[in-house]
Amino acid sequence: MTSNSFKSMSKIWQKSVNVNELVESFTVGHDRKFDQQMAAFDVLGSLAHTQMLESIGLMSAEELVLVQKELKNIYKEIQKGDFTIAPEVEDIHSQVELLLIQRIGEAGKKIHSGRSRNDQVLVDLKLFFRHQLQLIVEETEKLFRLLIDLSEKHKDVLLPGYTHLQVAMPSSFGLWFGAYAESLTDDLEMVLAAYKITNKNPLGSAAGYGSSFPLNRTLTTQLLGFDSLNHNVVYAQMGRGKTERVIAQGLSSVAATLAKMAMDQTLYLSQNFGFVSYPDTLTTGSSIMPHKKNPDVWEIMRGKCNRLQALPNDVAMMTANLPSGYHRDLQLLKELLFPAFSDLKSCLQMATFMLENIAVNTEILNDPRYAYLFSVEEVNRMVLSGVPFRDAYKQIGLAIEKGEFKPDPQVKHTHEGSIGNLGNGEISKAMDKLLRNFDFEKVEKAIHKLII
Repeated sequence: MTSNSFKSMSKIWQKSVNVNELVESFTVGHDRKFDQQMAAFDVLGSLAHTQMLESIGLMSAEELVLVQKELKNIYKEIQKGDFTIAPEVEDIHSQVELLLIQRIGEAGKKIHSGRSRNDQVLVDLKLFFRHQLQLIVEETEKLFRLLIDLSEKHKDVLLPGYTHLQVAMPSSFGLWFGAYAESLTDDLEMVLAAYKITNKNPLGSAAGYGSSFPLNRTLTTQLLGFDSLNHNVVYAQMGRGKTERVIAQGLSSVAATLAKMAMDQTLYLSQNFGFVSYPDTLTTGSSIMPHKKNPDVWEIMRGKCNRLQALPNDVAMMTANLPSGYHRDLQLLKELLFPAFSDLKSCLQMATFMLENIAVNTEILNDPRYAYLFSVEEVNRMVLSGVPFRDAYKQIGLAIEKGEFKPDPQVKHTHEGSIGNLGNGEISKAMDKLLRNFDFEKVEKAIHKLII
């Protein structure tokens, strides 16, 4: 390849000069692969935009019928997996426009009126992100429901609690499963914030400074099921990067919960703990040690989710100090976010699958190593009988030092959120209330109306 090499590629913006092939390859990068994933959403944006163009007189009713019919045909091809971006075509936006021109002629040339590739990319991304966030929420809810069920099922099975990885106080499987359920509830608060910022319409901001056409941005907002629009056209463009950063924070929050769960499971499955077990088909062996049952699923999950926790910083570094307006750096955000959605979805699905097959050890506390687990219980019993706490603490401590401590393994915790009062009903109510705020049904109805 030489510096004078050129590449022929169809570009809707190209005039008479071809772009150097080396420059072309470097600047396009992996973008066409990610554009393929946005194909359906690009068509949805055009379906809404063309309806709006007809409403303000920039497209005739007859042209709208032709364009809408062919856009819906392209959408069906995408859904069936029959759609590709041709090698000589620059991006998804060019591919859809070129197909329309080839199939219906002059009417296809009108669909770009009143918009730029900048806001076309923005609306595609917002629609894609919104859909992906819905899938994350749905997978998180499945895991949440399972955790609540497991918490109730095993609420009476005691489990050692640890601080500093030292035996501390009695816990239970009910508490363990329920803790992760409640953690996911808080995580979805972060995802909800990301969803709300995502669910605003940037279409009509054009290159970031609006248009002299009398665009009806409220109409496209309604047609695409957005909650509202990004009102200020400059901010609509500034929101690219910010939206990704907030989404990254939401994804990393869910990932942090899964990473901690995975760490617990790798410990609990080890022979030194032996708190849980899984069918042999869900663990892996060693090439030389026939006794091994390795928790590879949980370890891979831990690694993936730890990597996802770096995502907000990666996005922030990509966008740090960029002035207002569009910059090509923003294209690289797709390389961070698109795989992140896939990784987190797979981790949620695998966590659910593994926990559906978990077996808990109901005899853990029969091991004498856990005798001191009940020392605080003994102190509390003495306090309840009238002994000052500090005196009771010293007496139990001396008994432990002398080897005279005789534990009573009865646990009577009754306050909210304790072993005997898990609060799963309240946690479930909080999750149900949170899920209603996403209002996925409104979006689904709007999109269905666009494509029928």
